[in-house]
Amino acid sequence: MIKVKTLILSSIFGIVLAGCGGSSSSPIGVTVTGLASGTGTSLTLLNNGANPLSIGSNGFFTFSVPVQSGGAYNVYVGTQPIGETCTVTNGSGTVGSNGAAVTNISVNCVANIASNTIVFGNLTGLPAGKQVVLVNGQDTLTLAVSGAFAFPTAVPVGGAYLVSLKSQSPGLNCTMSNVSGTIPATGFIAPVVVSC
Repeated sequence: MIKVKTLILSSIFGIVLAGCGGSSSSPIGVTVTGLASGTGTSLTLLNNGANPLSIGSNGFFTFSVPVQSGGAYNVYVGTQPIGETCTVTNGSGTVGSNGAAVTNISVNCVANIASNTIVFGNLTGLPAGKQVVLVNGQDTLTLAVSGAFAFPTAVPVGGAYLVSLKSQSPGLNCTMSNVSGTIPATGFIAPVVVSC
């Protein structure tokens, strides 16, 4: 009887030790460089197809959900910033068993050629279930969520643009600024601002 009790206690003790043994998780961090400021847009990164990380400036950032030791990570660009292309280096790998943070992932952003010919902006304050419709030349954009937007048709350097509010859902009172101008030879336009 004593041997049986000893065997049971030993088994339980072994299970407890295994449970405490060392399953750990590691934060996944990235360093972003080259991201332009003042464009009204941001870069979105994903890890393993989830856990979106929205970044609006250069620096070091960490995903909110860590990865268990021995688990794989795969960081890639979910949404490119308007006017730039960002490339991930060292984006995939396996977390070590020691629980050390992953810090060697880098993201470098560079301006696209002729990126300054894009008319873009930012929409804020749009309630769920509502929408606004914007027009620039022959382009029409229907926006149903707040955030960055861009018209698909480029405007030549030196060409004029004029963004107008074609329609908005009942009950909305949206205002706009920076709606017109001329495409510069270098640099970006002032982003169109739509506030609801």
